[in-house]
Order: sequence, then C-alpha cells, then structure tokens
Amino acid sequence: MKRVFNFSAGPAVLPLPVLERARDEMLDYRGSGMSVMEMSHRSKDYMAIIASAESLLREIMGIGDDYAVLFLQGGASLQFSMIPMNLITAPASQSADYVMTGSWSEKACSEAKKIFTDVRVAASSKSVNYSRIPTQQELTLNPDANYVHITSNNTIFGTEYPYLPDTGSVPLVVDASSNILSRPVDVSKHGIIYAGAQKNLGPSGVTVVIIRKDLMGRQANLPSMLDFQALAKEGSMLNTPPTYAIYILGLVLEWVKEQGGVTAMEQHNIRKANKLYAAIDNSAFYLCPTEPLSRSRMNVPFTLAKPELTDAFLAGAKAAGLVTLKGHRSVGGMRASLYNAMPEAGVDALIAFMQEFERTQG
Repeated sequence: MKRVFNFSAGPAVLPLPVLERARDEMLDYRGSGMSVMEMSHRSKDYMAIIASAESLLREIMGIGDDYAVLFLQGGASLQFSMIPMNLITAPASQSADYVMTGSWSEKACSEAKKIFTDVRVAASSKSVNYSRIPTQQELTLNPDANYVHITSNNTIFGTEYPYLPDTGSVPLVVDASSNILSRPVDVSKHGIIYAGAQKNLGPSGVTVVIIRKDLMGRQANLPSMLDFQALAKEGSMLNTPPTYAIYILGLVLEWVKEQGGVTAMEQHNIRKANKLYAAIDNSAFYLCPTEPLSRSRMNVPFTLAKPELTDAFLAGAKAAGLVTLKGHRSVGGMRASLYNAMPEAGVDALIAFMQEFERTQG
C-alpha cells in the first residue's frame, strides 16, 4: 500500500490514525460483533457514538447550552434553503443580507431569493474575480434584516475572512464548511454556523449545524425534515441519520482533541500555509491570484508564469505522489488544500517538487 498526499478540496484527506481506527473497528465495533454501518441508530452502542460526537464538538468549539447541535443530511447546499425557510418571519420582515465572496455564497444567495422577498448583496468582490474579502467598512448592512450570511472560507478562490464581521443585533450566519475546526471561533457571536463535513470534520454525508436556540421555531408549518426545531427535539434522529459518517466525525474530533484542540490546529495550519505562500511569493515562476490580506490557510491557488506548463506540472506532481492539485476552472492553475489532516510533510514534499520543477522548466 502506498499513501499519496491528497490535496483535494473535498472530499478531502482524513487523519491517518482515524482511518486506521475505523479499519480496526470495521468488522467488530468494540465487542458488539458488528460494524457501525450495521447498527440500529436506536441501539445503545450507536446512541453513545452520536452523544459522544456532540459532546466532543461542544467541548472543542466551546458551544454553550443556548445552542443546538444538529447532524443532518443534504450537505451545506441544503442549508442554503433551510436557513431562510427557518429564519423568515412573515409577513413583517423578509429581508436578508449576503456578502458575496465566491461561487458558494452566490449559490446560497440564489436559494434565499426563492424564499425571501428582499435579499440584498451587502458587499461583493466579484469585480476582481473574488480575489479578496470585503472589509468591514465595505459592508452595507440592513439593521432590520433577518440575518447576515457569509462564507468564511472560499475553496475555489482561496480567500478567507481575516476578521469576524460585526452585524450588530442581526444574527450572523456562517457557512464554515471549509475552515471549521481550523482556528478558534467565538460561537456566541454567531446565530448559525453550518458546515459540510468533507473538509475538516469527516467524510461526506453529514452536515453539522450549530444554531442559537432562539432562532428555531419561527415557522409553524415547515415540513418536519426541514424544521430545525423538530430536528433538534429528536436529537438529529427524526429519521435515520448518516450513522457511519457521524461515527467517523466523532473519531476526527477525538483526533483534534489529542492534537491540542483548535488552538493547536491553527498553529499547525499557519505553519503549513506560510511555507507554501513563501515558496510562491519568493519565486517569479509561481503566482498567487489572491490578495495577501485575504489569503486562505485552507486552500492555496497558484498559477505558473508559463501556463502552457500546467499539464506537465500536474502530471509530474501526480507521479511524485502529490494528487488532486488541479485548480478550479474559475481560477485555473493549481490549488493545494491544506486542511487539518494534511501533514506538514505533504506541504514540504509539494514545495520540493515545485522547486525542482522550476529548476528544470523555468
């Protein structure tokens, strides 16, 4: 068996100890005689798994009792609709503010427009191909909005908020799919944090929603499976949850805690990102399209001064065990995703390959 360094934007690399633990427990989970995939979600063993996952997430992120934690299906994309459906307060107030920083905020805004009569773009960096994050001073916020929505990290364009927007008394809703657990956050300053698991939390199939309890129950006639209050009341088990994905998520949370929690993760991610950005910035052969103050620690796009060599770079990288580096078509070139589970050795290997490629092709 040969493990590669997987720089995919998602589904992404998982911690090796987590995969090894899952392998060891695949056929017989802790003496139960069965796999977690075979368990009833109502069994004592599985109830302990999901309860542990929630408890660990609360501990690691500092989530208070005034917030519900949900493990849902449908990906972050379903939340683009669920959030406006749950937070609308008809008929008096039907307004929401969206900060546009990339493709995913565009999609979230588009879904909200199907539900709200007044969806405003509070700021946008589209005119510069989303290469920067709008500053606090650029935000034009409606003090009567139901919520303000941001995407905290943009996988395609490689930008990340260097600050938490001040939205006053208006609830802040954050799609944190690609940088959750990568740095400490003050949950109390958010109305909702939601994240698809397949970047930093675990495998695809489960989405975490952290929601302030007073934001639930605003709509009485929502379908039960789209109602945060109904889902919270049943402990994320209004129907059968994505049991195995939640199990792996719990193992990832144990691993994060063993590493020293999100504070240690942040330092780990700063080292990795700084190394790669330095390698790019110190070379005329490689270019980074994002504004330095807005650069993401999680997703690093870069292009070549000789773009005709891009395919050769990607083929050589793959041969060297550095895979899924192809950039999104909106940016081109390459993109290295450096999520929590990417070891520093992977970044070192990528930099070494970049330097050798420049030496031979520059």
